[in-house]
Amino acid sequence: MPAQHTRRAVLSSSLALAGTGLLAAYAGRGAAADRASALSHPAPSGPAAPEGYVSPDGPEVAAAERRRGAGPLREVTLTATPSRLDLGGGRTVSSWAYGGALPGQEVRVTAGDTLALTLANHLPQSTSLHGHGLSLRNDMDGVPGLTQRAIEAGADFTYRFTVPRPGTHWLHPHSGVQLDRGLYAPLIVEDPREPLAYDREWVVVLDDWVDGVDGSTPDAVLRELTGGHGHSGHAMPAAPAAEEGDGGPPRMLRGATSELLGGNAGNVDYPYYLVNGRTAEDPSVYTARPGDRIRLRIINAGGDTAFRVALGGHRMTVTHTDGFPVRHATTDTLLLGMGERYDVLVTAEDGVFPLTALAEGKKASAMAVLRTGGGAAPGASVRPKELDGERVTADRLSPDASVALPAREPDRTVRFRLTGSMRAYDWAFDRKPYAPGRRHPVKAGERVRLEFHNQTAMWHPIHLHGHTFSLGGGARGARKDTAIVLPRHTLTVDLDADNPGLWMLHCHNLYHAEAGMMTVLGYLR
Repeated sequence: MPAQHTRRAVLSSSLALAGTGLLAAYAGRGAAADRASALSHPAPSGPAAPEGYVSPDGPEVAAAERRRGAGPLREVTLTATPSRLDLGGGRTVSSWAYGGALPGQEVRVTAGDTLALTLANHLPQSTSLHGHGLSLRNDMDGVPGLTQRAIEAGADFTYRFTVPRPGTHWLHPHSGVQLDRGLYAPLIVEDPREPLAYDREWVVVLDDWVDGVDGSTPDAVLRELTGGHGHSGHAMPAAPAAEEGDGGPPRMLRGATSELLGGNAGNVDYPYYLVNGRTAEDPSVYTARPGDRIRLRIINAGGDTAFRVALGGHRMTVTHTDGFPVRHATTDTLLLGMGERYDVLVTAEDGVFPLTALAEGKKASAMAVLRTGGGAAPGASVRPKELDGERVTADRLSPDASVALPAREPDRTVRFRLTGSMRAYDWAFDRKPYAPGRRHPVKAGERVRLEFHNQTAMWHPIHLHGHTFSLGGGARGARKDTAIVLPRHTLTVDLDADNPGLWMLHCHNLYHAEAGMMTVLGYLR
């Protein structure tokens, strides 16, 4: 059963379990104690920044963190470990997970807190941890070879940073294709002045699953897609000897198409699709009362799949995207690319209802169940009519006035061509596969415009670390950190360069990224 968050519990909670570790609140610790703790847990430094660029552990980064302040200390331990995972319906797989759970137990803090998140690596490979969507200090961003050294097998590392803003975020590795195992967990940052009124909260994590099914591994999938010639900018850890030669049946997907995605829907033929770690045949069930106002925090943690989401018998009110509030908009269904998050409100009807996540273009779906009364559970193949109803897209959302970027002309425009093809599997920016020493320069204080010109026949969910941007250029678009760029289309976004360091910019299709579609925005000194 998923965690049941009542409105009162959400507001009053100051403790939460995270993986196998306890989240302990140490309110009132002074700044001197915080600094001492930070000095005793230095970041595993990454490569030296090129001359003229801000280093991830440079004084500019420390100064930006001081400006964010240091609130009450929240300590969390996540343990990454090989695990046997129950996907429901008698299906168990051998994979990796945080604390042996899928998803990993959520981490829940309050905006302004100082989070000390220790990752204990019990895996047979090195790993890392990235806080997706957080505008955190650069040396805590969790990208091996760019902002830190990888955390070796048997070691641990504490990511320590101020959590500046509320929102729905998540945690995952930035090491090779480890994300396509079970290594992910929600990170929920509560608003101490929460303006929304609701009774309960349901965190919904969507995923596509291949690891451990008939011998398949994400590493084998990448080898198949690239013909064994993949480019891994992360210096992907070598597979354990026991997995060498393993790979299972072919997993390359052909013929998956979606009008919503402009053509090709994805590259990987996943055997299962999950909501909160369960298949539709044995779904996760959320219980509430008729009339309850429920906040759904929906996260797409998939590797290669966009999900179209609807709650049967209900309309949804969109309140946030990627953690930032928007002017409320009602809809029947939402489309989430990998890495995107949406918060919605629903008023629960009386009965049993499917929360269906259609694997867009892949002729499959995942499902969870909302139960507020008696009745039989919906079947695994149910397709609520809301999936084909009104759909609100991110470009049609407007930011809440409290988070809209101030109007300003850009000081700098950086243009990217999205290049590559399925045939060659040579995904990249500007035909140059990722190299950590290749930076696109920006300066602190600038309004920066990014233009993404997608020259491929494939859609790409583009994610920027450490920042959010305004869609569409100018200041009127919704604030996001991950956005879909359709084939043969251009996406323009504006951001304020207010978080110094070296920041990854990449496609959040995991296999596109590992084939080379990653690059870096670097702050000039």
